[in-house]
Amino acid sequence: MGIQQTSIYEPEIIETAAHLSKKTLISEDVIQNKFGLYEKRIAPETMHASDLAVAAGKEILKGIDSQSIDVVIYFGSPFKDYQVWTASSKVQHELGTSNAYSFEMMNVSSCFPIALKVAKDMLMADDDIHHVLLVGGSKESMIVNYDNPRSRFMFNFADGGAAALITQEATKSEILASSIITDGSFYQDVLIPGGGSVHPVSSKVVEKKMNYIDVPDPLSMKERLDLVSIPNFVKVIKQALAKSGVPLCDLKVLLPLHTKHSLFTQLLSEIGLTEKQAVYLTHHGHMSALDPCYGLHLAEKQGLLKNGDIAVVVSAGTGYTWAATAIRWHG
Repeated sequence: MGIQQTSIYEPEIIETAAHLSKKTLISEDVIQNKFGLYEKRIAPETMHASDLAVAAGKEILKGIDSQSIDVVIYFGSPFKDYQVWTASSKVQHELGTSNAYSFEMMNVSSCFPIALKVAKDMLMADDDIHHVLLVGGSKESMIVNYDNPRSRFMFNFADGGAAALITQEATKSEILASSIITDGSFYQDVLIPGGGSVHPVSSKVVEKKMNYIDVPDPLSMKERLDLVSIPNFVKVIKQALAKSGVPLCDLKVLLPLHTKHSLFTQLLSEIGLTEKQAVYLTHHGHMSALDPCYGLHLAEKQGLLKNGDIAVVVSAGTGYTWAATAIRWHG
């Protein structure tokens, strides 16, 4: 069982590094070379996370009967159309997958490798499940406050949609093992402070722009995160491969989330890969949990994956969780 097909949806509006430079007061050269971002996509006002997920899902359903989908899982951004609302229900309805039940997985940016594990485990555990459709949307460009120096470094937050079809009879790839690490000591380091039960919606929340993402103490977070980030990325990659019975030297392709360029290159160095053996989303930015799914789709499109190759999708999400899932590609 494995991933039979992936799809992405790229909004038409493009925001360049030059434009971001004006908004952030960070030079275009630094944005491109240090942060690894040349441009990103922005969704129009009329499209929301669920719509972006639907758009990606429709591409998958061009090749399979919608009635054959047994489960629809939304794995995208928790910043959605509405609060206390399931995007998965709308997606299930809009895609016409009426034979499927739907639910959501929420673990911010780390969710795609975890969603692959959950889909595989469901297929293994339940003989009535044959096709699982993973769908995700991100409109997180909206949650960046460019006037807040604590969090405006998140200017790479972008919009898009992604989907993956996981099936019992997959011929294109095989999902192998996963590894997941959570360090809950980071639980308060990145959040949108307003709008929840601690600070309900009020005029104060709006006036103080508490409805945007914030990092209460960026220096403290950086000092603590720098000590564990690369080691935990490396650990989940190695553990996913070891649990799959695959040595690290057989890893051919890495499909990570979008990060600053120095972290990307350091991670590749630690696991013995070159930049040509990975997909780095310089023209897409960071789209919550969608990044590794985008990477897998682009890797196939670019011919980066060959028959028999071992690839790893890897990501990390604030909170903080690192997750990796190994894949054997058949093509």
